[in-house]
Order: sequence, then C-alpha cells, then structure tokens
Amino acid sequence: MNRSDVKELYYISPIANVLSILERGILSHNLSLELPHDSVAMKEIQDKRRNKKILGTNKKLHDYTNLYFDAHNPMLSKCRSKNNEICILRINPSALEFQDVVIADRNASSKYVRFYPVVQGLAAIDKDKLFAVYWKHPENIYDEWAHSAIKCAEVLVPDRVGPEYILGAFVENQTAKDAFEELKCGLTVRIKSGIFF
Repeated sequence: MNRSDVKELYYISPIANVLSILERGILSHNLSLELPHDSVAMKEIQDKRRNKKILGTNKKLHDYTNLYFDAHNPMLSKCRSKNNEICILRINPSALEFQDVVIADRNASSKYVRFYPVVQGLAAIDKDKLFAVYWKHPENIYDEWAHSAIKCAEVLVPDRVGPEYILGAFVENQTAKDAFEELKCGLTVRIKSGIFF
C-alpha cells in the first residue's frame, strides 16, 4: 500500500464521548483512564493489549491512540448491537506524519503483528486484503483468521490525536444521527450504512 491510498483514517467511538474528544482529542487508553467515558473495547482484547510492548520504543500499546485504515472491519462488526450509539470519526490522514507514529500490519493485539515506521508499515500491508469488503473464508479458517486481523491494521499515534484532525463522522442510522446532532458540536455527520453491519 502507498501513502496515496490512505484517504482518511478512522476511530470508532461512542457518540457519548464526542464532546470530550473535541475538547481533549482522541486519547490513548492510558491517558483516558482517569476520565469518565463510554467504551466499545472488549475486555479480553484490552487484556492482551495492556502489556504489549512496541518493539523499538519504550512504550506499550496502551500508550498509543489507535486509528484504523478501514472502519468496515471485524471490530466494527462486533459493535453492531450498538449501532444506535456509536459513530466513526473521520481523521485527517496527515496524522500519519506525526512524530513516532507506528504502523501495525494487522490488529495490534494479534500474536503475529509486526510494528513498523510509517513508510515500511504501509508497504507491508496488503491493500487488497485491507480494503476488501469481505474477510470470511469458510473453506480455510486460517485464511479467515489472518484476513480478519489484516482488516484491523492500525495507525498507532503516541498519546493523542488533536481534535483539529477530526473531519466529521459517519453513523449507521437516523437514530444515531439524531443523537449526534443533539451534541451541537459543529462536526458534519452523515449516515453511511454500508460501512456498518
């Protein structure tokens, strides 16, 4: 994959967190611990991420904000029961140019993930698999597992992404759009059901 293939980055968030995000930015897991917030994270995945070290740095995975290249991924699929309450924040891809950004070539909690500087990380990702609509491979469970991990490739930004990099939001339905618009936060929100599940 090349830098020109990255048109936007994405962050999955409860709508209830948007005002806080617009005040403080999208914070790493560790920085957000002291703040009241809703979460879409799964405990079993967070337990894996908690102590995972990023090779070549002195940081752990929870010291980074994680953004996705493609929001239509297994993580969003697992959130489908919350479609009325969540949004996808659209992030300016210039976040790739922040200092010390790390690319995870698949879900960063995966056993086989590799971490790279941006240029090498982009080159390591299979663009066709990353942006594929489907990652199910009923004929081969290993291919399905590997493909689902690649769909969740991540951009890891140290500490935070400032609110000025948020371009707008997508939601799945009118109920979520109404909830988002009630925030009166100034961000453009659009229904884009095809991304959701």
